[in-house]
Amino acid sequence: MRSEQGLAPGADVGHVGRMSFLTRLVQSRFVRRLGTVAGYTLLSRVTGAVRDLAFAAVIGAGPMADAFFIALRLPNHFRAIFAEGAFNAAFVPTYNETLTREGPKEASAFAGRALSAMIVLQVVLLVLAEIYTDEFLRLTVPGFSRDAHVAALAVGLTRVTFPFLASVTVITVLGAVLNAHGRFAAAAGAPILFNVAVILALPFANLLSAPPYAPAIGVLVSGVAQIILVQVALRRAGLAFPLLMPRLDREVSTFLKRVGPAIIGSGAAQIAAFADTFLVGGLPYGAASALNYADRLYQLPIGVIGVAMGTVLLPELSKLFASGNIEGARAAQRRAIRWSLILTLPFAALFLVFPSEIVSIVYQRGAFHAADVPRAAATLQAYSIGLIAVVLIRSVVAGFNARGDTRTPMLVAIVVLVFNVTLKVMLTGSIDVAGLAAATSAGAWANFIALVVIDHRRRRLERTTQPTPDR
Repeated sequence: MRSEQGLAPGADVGHVGRMSFLTRLVQSRFVRRLGTVAGYTLLSRVTGAVRDLAFAAVIGAGPMADAFFIALRLPNHFRAIFAEGAFNAAFVPTYNETLTREGPKEASAFAGRALSAMIVLQVVLLVLAEIYTDEFLRLTVPGFSRDAHVAALAVGLTRVTFPFLASVTVITVLGAVLNAHGRFAAAAGAPILFNVAVILALPFANLLSAPPYAPAIGVLVSGVAQIILVQVALRRAGLAFPLLMPRLDREVSTFLKRVGPAIIGSGAAQIAAFADTFLVGGLPYGAASALNYADRLYQLPIGVIGVAMGTVLLPELSKLFASGNIEGARAAQRRAIRWSLILTLPFAALFLVFPSEIVSIVYQRGAFHAADVPRAAATLQAYSIGLIAVVLIRSVVAGFNARGDTRTPMLVAIVVLVFNVTLKVMLTGSIDVAGLAAATSAGAWANFIALVVIDHRRRRLERTTQPTPDR
């Protein structure tokens, strides 16, 4: 005999309820997609850790490593400004609106025009960077020129790594189209090829007069490999689109209006990162390496949780807002924030309490000595203070961007930038490279709190201005 709910007498209703919740959670489309992105991102971070282990053993943490990391950070800064951050924030909502309103054909045409425009922009930037590399480095990392050999090496390495930016731009556009259609695997897995290419290049380092050129060439090769991977995935999904001449139609105009503030907002965050590169160049040798090694560990939960959550959440929110389902979008955002917090807390606690042990276990071997551990550990500990805020910001900003509002995050980012850079200058002089990480953490909390307050006030305003139904 069964109860009305179909349960056997004496069954644990609470246990069955919990199992039902877990089953629904596992079967949730959002969770499956999040698992795909997080899984590939985790694999990317693991291969990245292997890459850093191999790099530390072969190149070490001295002047040659500093030259390579400076050369790698500069194209990464521009990538975050022009490709991943700003482009996705403006492109995905515009693409989904076009897809919902006008259909797949017009959405593909918009993607083709947007990609053409981004390629033109990247070619111009690449030409300028290749011609004026030395001047650019002197402007952004003045401390690097105090050693002529290291300066020349950094210039040469930057000229090799900078074209990687153009390939990332193409990957970002193709990946954004895949993501808008719920296909996340290829774009999420592409960065794994970056790590694999660098790892495969490192055994050739000792054959060169300047060993860092081997991983730099690996960076360049990885860009081509990633384009091939994402393009193949696009064709298999039947979503391939041709390059079209940019045209100032309604979709492109909307995209440009959104991408401008998004670039400025991403630029503000990258100026803060530029400040790290600028200030670390004036510290004793090993500071850039300590910052990089700590940052690699710090980026693990940011990528696996924060970036993955934002990547999956933005297309979902933009579709819900485009269809007018405001409450559904708010519910999805609350769910993302809740899970981000639950998943990030253990990482923040470990980095805060056991930084030396983590750095020692992960990196201390080969040319990375015990004397290199304290600097990287102190930097990791300072990063841990703002880790939760950095992860949660991804879900909060996704809500603004999904509605086409890239202006509010931009304004907040500019205000926080002034506070952040000022703090970096103040703390670096007193607590070395860890001061840069501490200032980053403080800026992250200021950014997160400001966005939450603005979003809360906006929701209250929306509720008060909604017409009340006649009784």
